[in-house]
Amino acid sequence: MPQSGFYAKARRGMPAVIEQWRRLGQGDPDRLALILAETARVARLGEPDTTPDGNTLAAWSHSEAGDDIPLWAARTATFLLVQMPARPIPKSDDEACAWAYCWLRNRDFASVDEARAALPEHLQEKLTHAVGAAWADRQGLRLV
Repeated sequence: MPQSGFYAKARRGMPAVIEQWRRLGQGDPDRLALILAETARVARLGEPDTTPDGNTLAAWSHSEAGDDIPLWAARTATFLLVQMPARPIPKSDDEACAWAYCWLRNRDFASVDEARAALPEHLQEKLTHAVGAAWADRQGLRLV
């Protein structure tokens, strides 16, 4: 049964998050996959069972891969994208939901206003609504 609602949008947006990381990372695909996995481990954003290779990373960047992407990978790609000097932004509503979902999973916030205020300036306008939707979803105990 197809999912609807916020979490389904976030999952549908995760391939675009991975694709932005691949495109802006501008490196060897296997090296980018290694960076993603090692960053997840070091930043405590997840514990990958194995380090993916470049082909796996490429597969995750396809729109039909949303449910196959491990959450650590999307969380880590978002973590890295938010820090990039290129100041990338989500390009669709689904991708914005994925960024917002990962933003709330990556950090602890006392309120939705605190989560919004902590966004980098270049993401404030793009993610304000999505962070609100992610917060409402989380309050419904779905962002577990």
